[in-house]
Amino acid sequence: MWWMQIQVLVVKELLAVWKDPRSRFVLIGPPIIQLLVFGYAATYDLQDIPIAFYIEDSGGETRDLIARFEGSPIFRTTARLERESDIARVIDSREASLVVHVGPDFSRDLHVARPATLQLVVDGRNSNTAMILTGYAAAIVREFNIDWLHDHGQRLPPASLVVRSWFNPNLQSRWFIVPGIVALLTLVVTLVVTALSVARERELGTFDQLLVTPLRPIQILIGKSLAPLLIGIVEGSVIVFFAVFWFGVPYLGSLVLLYSSLIFFLLAIIGVGLMISSLVRTQQQAILGAFLFLVPAIILSGFATPIRNMSEIVQWITYVNPMRYFLVIVRGLFLQGMPAELVARQLWPLALIAMASIGMARWLFKNRTT
Repeated sequence: MWWMQIQVLVVKELLAVWKDPRSRFVLIGPPIIQLLVFGYAATYDLQDIPIAFYIEDSGGETRDLIARFEGSPIFRTTARLERESDIARVIDSREASLVVHVGPDFSRDLHVARPATLQLVVDGRNSNTAMILTGYAAAIVREFNIDWLHDHGQRLPPASLVVRSWFNPNLQSRWFIVPGIVALLTLVVTLVVTALSVARERELGTFDQLLVTPLRPIQILIGKSLAPLLIGIVEGSVIVFFAVFWFGVPYLGSLVLLYSSLIFFLLAIIGVGLMISSLVRTQQQAILGAFLFLVPAIILSGFATPIRNMSEIVQWITYVNPMRYFLVIVRGLFLQGMPAELVARQLWPLALIAMASIGMARWLFKNRTT
């Protein structure tokens, strides 16, 4: 039976992947390294930020405000400045990323109901970090203002901002980054393994032997697609397991929707990998071709930077990137328990890309092997 022949080919592919040192390294090395790097190092949260104070007022209000900064787990006091000229020194030398300057009339202005000014000097060499730092400091000052008005019987601000974050109440960037690793690592592993499949056969001289077997080209294509599909499902499952039980990211969605989306995503990637594998002759060329696709696919997926911030032309290009759609699905299923109708909006373009890539791979495979 034809399906038994395909089954034998799939087992052969899995054994070839495991026995090949390059393929085995792709399965084990990069996933572990990237999972640890992205899980622990890639974060937008700021902690242990060096802060310095230049204080010209000795009132109780000033001590209360400074105590709020020093009591925050975000900041670490590194210096108490004596002169205004020291501000430039600690910022230039990176001894402090933020300097809080309290003027001599800060407490008196508060008691006479005049606006009390507070200067925050932020190291702006990293604009993203500077904006986050400013937001942290502004939140501390805002809480100080509300508490001071309440304690002194004065009217509170006419409007106060109460922030409630849906889906990520603690605003932990790890909860946003780690689910994206499911898409990233399955993309890397599946693409490289698929791209190496035919190239490895050609390099070892066994591809011609495969062509003279009773298997037709379409059956060979199916066999070479099922092996990386199984590998990708196992790889994705392992990463989801670590995301939930090791990094503590909650999973709120349906596993059926996750694996259905994962299969379509893997099929799209397998199609691209088979196209690369059909065009190259050596494993080295296959790896280069895979990474030629990987870099723009990751950058244009919204993994690190929002797609809406890209230029309009680039945004149009992202519509043919399968990772764009699966990234929305996997993050939505993890954090918000995305319902089926919202998953379907991302799933049908992913299915179209999968059909197109598999169809193109079939055409290339047929014309390059006959």
